[in-house]
Amino acid sequence: MILNVFKNTVLLFVLILISCGNNVEKKSVKDSEILNQVQDDKNIVVGANQTERYLSLINGKKVGIVANQTSVIFKDNDKQITTTYSKSSTDVYTHLVDSLLSLNIDINTVFAPEHGFRGTADAGEHITDGIDTKTGLPIISIYGKNRKPSQEQLKDIDIMIFDIQDVGARFYTYISSLHYVMEACAEQGIALLILDRPNPNGHYIDGSILEQENKSFVGMHPVPIVHGMTIGEYAQMINGEGWLNNNIKCKLTVIPIKNYTHKTAYSLPIKPSPNLPSDKAINLYPSLCLFEGTNVSVGRGTGKQFQIIGTPYFYLKRHNYNFTPLPNEGAKYPKHKGKECHGYDLSKTNQLNLLNLEWLIEFYFFNKQYAPKEKFFNSFFTKLAGTKTLQQQIESGLNETEIRATWQVGLNAFKKIRSKYLIYN
Repeated sequence: MILNVFKNTVLLFVLILISCGNNVEKKSVKDSEILNQVQDDKNIVVGANQTERYLSLINGKKVGIVANQTSVIFKDNDKQITTTYSKSSTDVYTHLVDSLLSLNIDINTVFAPEHGFRGTADAGEHITDGIDTKTGLPIISIYGKNRKPSQEQLKDIDIMIFDIQDVGARFYTYISSLHYVMEACAEQGIALLILDRPNPNGHYIDGSILEQENKSFVGMHPVPIVHGMTIGEYAQMINGEGWLNNNIKCKLTVIPIKNYTHKTAYSLPIKPSPNLPSDKAINLYPSLCLFEGTNVSVGRGTGKQFQIIGTPYFYLKRHNYNFTPLPNEGAKYPKHKGKECHGYDLSKTNQLNLLNLEWLIEFYFFNKQYAPKEKFFNSFFTKLAGTKTLQQQIESGLNETEIRATWQVGLNAFKKIRSKYLIYN
C-alpha cells in the first residue's frame, strides 16, 4: 500500500511538472483533468479480466477468437495502468488464449488481424495462415485477400470472441476487421462476444466524415477520423446503423470495462502495433497518419514512429530535427529509406484533444515553395481523409480554423448517432 501511494505520488508530481510547461490550451487536455484521470484509471478492469461474466457463455462450446498480442488478462489489475510499454511477461499478464485453454475452453481457431497474431508484421504486410507454435492452434489471417472469415472457416465454431486493443482512429484497421467478423458471424448465425478495452483517444471526436465513395479497408463507415468510441460501442453502432451487408444483425454481447469513462486516461501496457511504440505515438497517430498520404515520413524505420515528421526534399532552420529511416521491426521498407529527413521531433508536445492540421499545412506549403517538382499528396491521402475535400482545402490555402469549421455539421450529426450506442459516459 505504501509503495503504491509513493508510486502514485511520484507519477502525479511528474504530470504536474509536465502540465506546468503546457502553454497551449487549444489542443491540450486541462491539467486538472489529467490529474483526475490518473487517479481514476488505476481502477479500470478490462473486459477480458472479468472471466466470471463470460465463462458461462463459452463453456462447452467450440470457440473462435480474434486476437493479437494485446489480447491479455492482467494478473494484477494495478499493472494494467503503466507509463511505459513492456514486452510480454508472465509475471504481469497471461494471453487470453492461454488462459482459456487452461480453463479447458475448446478454442477451435485463432483469427489474426493486421500485424498478425503476435503483432510483429509491417503495416499492410500480407499475413499468412499458420499454426501457433506455443498452443498448436490453427491461425487464419483476416488481413490481406481473406478479410472476412469464410463459411468453411467458421463451420466448426459456435461462438466467436473479439478481443483487440484499438486506438480510436477510423483508419486503424482493427475496426474494419471487426466489421467483417460481425458480418460473417451474422451470416452464419454465430454469436459474437466482445471483451471491451479502453480507447486511449476516447476523450475527443474530430475530423472529416468519410464519404461512401471513398470507402476502403482504412475507412469503411461514415464516421470522423477520431470517433471517440470503444470497440464494444463501435460494434453496437455497426449493428444499429445497418452497416452490415443487407442490413443483417450480428448477435452481439459486450463485456464492458469497469470504472471507465471516455475522459479516463489509459496508458497501454502493450504496443497495439509495431509502429505505435508509446502513449505519445498513439496520441499523435490520428493527426500524423494523414502524412502517410504524402511524401513526408512519420518516422517509420526509426525508434520514434509517429512522433517525428520529416522530408529529405528541403531543409529549413526551423526544422531542427534530423533522422534517417532504416529497416526495423514493423518497417522493412520505410519511406525515404537511408535518406536524411529534416523536420520536427514531436515527442515532447502537449497532449492533443483535437486533430492537428497545422503541421500538415505547413509541410505542404514548404514543399510547394522549396520542392515544387516533388509531388506532395498521393492517392492514399483521400482514403485516409475519407474525402477529396481536405486535400482541395489545403491546396486552396484554407487555414486550420477554416477547415475545421467545415467539419462541424457532420461532427454534430455523428455525435447524435454515436450517443445511441455509448456504454460509457
